Amino acid sequence: MEVKTLKKEESKTGKKIRISGAEAVIHCLLAEGIETVYGYPGGAIMPIYDELYKFRDKLHHVLTRHEQGATHAAQGYARVSGKVGVAMATSGPGATNLITGIADAQIDSTPMVCITGQVARHLLGSDAFQETDIVGISTPVTKWNYQITNAAEIPEIIAKAFYIARSGRPGPVLIDITKNAQFDEFDFDYQKCTAIRSYKPAPVVDESKITEAAEAINKAKKPMIVWGQGIILGKAEEELKALVEKAGIPAAWTILGASALSSSHPLNVGMVGMHGNYGPNILTNECDLLIALGMRFDDRVTGDLSTYAKQAKVLHFEIDPAEINKNVHADIPVLGNVKETLAKVLPLVNENKHEAWHNEFKEKYKIEFDKVIKNDLHPKKEGLTMGEVIEQINQASNHEAVMVSDVGQHQMIACRYAKFNTTKSNITSGGLGTMGFALPAAIGAKMGAPKREVVAVIGDGGYQMTIQELGTIFQTKVPVKIVVLNNDFLGMVRQWQQLFFDKRYASTEMTNPDFVTIAEGYHIQAKKVTKREDLAAAVEEMMASPHAYFLEVRVEKEDNVFPMIPTGASVSDIRLS
Repeated sequence: MEVKTLKKEESKTGKKIRISGAEAVIHCLLAEGIETVYGYPGGAIMPIYDELYKFRDKLHHVLTRHEQGATHAAQGYARVSGKVGVAMATSGPGATNLITGIADAQIDSTPMVCITGQVARHLLGSDAFQETDIVGISTPVTKWNYQITNAAEIPEIIAKAFYIARSGRPGPVLIDITKNAQFDEFDFDYQKCTAIRSYKPAPVVDESKITEAAEAINKAKKPMIVWGQGIILGKAEEELKALVEKAGIPAAWTILGASALSSSHPLNVGMVGMHGNYGPNILTNECDLLIALGMRFDDRVTGDLSTYAKQAKVLHFEIDPAEINKNVHADIPVLGNVKETLAKVLPLVNENKHEAWHNEFKEKYKIEFDKVIKNDLHPKKEGLTMGEVIEQINQASNHEAVMVSDVGQHQMIACRYAKFNTTKSNITSGGLGTMGFALPAAIGAKMGAPKREVVAVIGDGGYQMTIQELGTIFQTKVPVKIVVLNNDFLGMVRQWQQLFFDKRYASTEMTNPDFVTIAEGYHIQAKKVTKREDLAAAVEEMMASPHAYFLEVRVEKEDNVFPMIPTGASVSDIRLS
């Protein structure tokens, strides 16, 4: 079979070739450096899939078992690699099945380009077979979207899509291409997009705010940093570390910011938020300067806004102007890419230790360790805890694994106890809280970082929402490690029902299948652990395997995750039991 390829000189301006819109899509993806695409074919996108077949030696397509799985896989790929993830689907239900993953990517600022097929232009608005207004549906959950009805639009629109998805605060973009535009031919020429007149991805840095920020840091007696995923997206890990060490500031993280600073760093004081660490939550309401770096003051972080850090001056480093003063008033807003703004602040900051202040975090940690952590990691009860499973994974991976967690109790336990030496290691669904995220996201994460060990930690509820992606693992042979913490409950909902609804466990108890048999049906090595004495060896065996591996661990049915800030309560009201 003859496969058409563009020579290098033919892709330059002035060297146009005549090709179909479908083939143009493939050349656009290749020009953007895309190597892997996740998707599911169908009638309205078949011309593009036909071209994918012809270019299969240059562009690897991963057939997921559901379109939602394609978006989550693209997210996992993007979050670990730092590149733009790509997902594709046909029109109608194929396109609508992408929406959950797109919404997840939007709120978690994940760069992703989704390409959907659409009915032919002359059928638009006629309720044709599998016609859905995916542009209208996706508008609230995309950074940008566009419907292409003319093949000649393809290069310019796809170039814009990738530029918008990856620049500034990243996010998902959807491009809908009618079938006629895929078939029609035109003179192809591709130029990467480097600017859009009406779109300013990063604000111009106000130097006076840099000076104000440094002065506030130098004057503070009890400064505290809370960093979010903006540090990772902005590639500002070294600047964060330099600021923390030079100014001696205790630094805490949101769940999406985890791993930007090593877990073992002495000034890393833990996680903030509903199930975060006791010290950083309590002391948020005692610091005199709260330095927010690339985070958006989500309600799970702040609790009751009327009582959140009212005693502190707030210094907010942020790339998105819409986040300034949205939830928490910023006394000193510092707009811009956090890598650039931190680099400007660093020379103006004085060296400091803040030893007495840091000791307050240590004292709070001792309280939390005695009342919570000790029981989670070194339990005396017979049943296994989720915490000790995470601790075994830490030891077996030497703190170098990428941890991909789903949503629920196991997610909070994984975020609390996973230890990371390397950035881009904690991949989870943050803002949307999407059950079913982890399994397909782990597939993408492993493909995005093939040399790293990737472990998906999933609850028995979320696992069954995308369990069909075991088929993707079987077909692609991607060597992900899957750990299901099985308590026969929708654990997080059950915990709330226990604490706030008088133990009325309405529709939260699960009757689960034989997970090991299902995994083995997909030819994935599998094991089940029910006893503590078998756990370490099973985890070691899993981590040593060069292939995909499924491990089910039966954990305590009614274990709860503490600390916990009740919904709507102040961070000062955090409960240890």
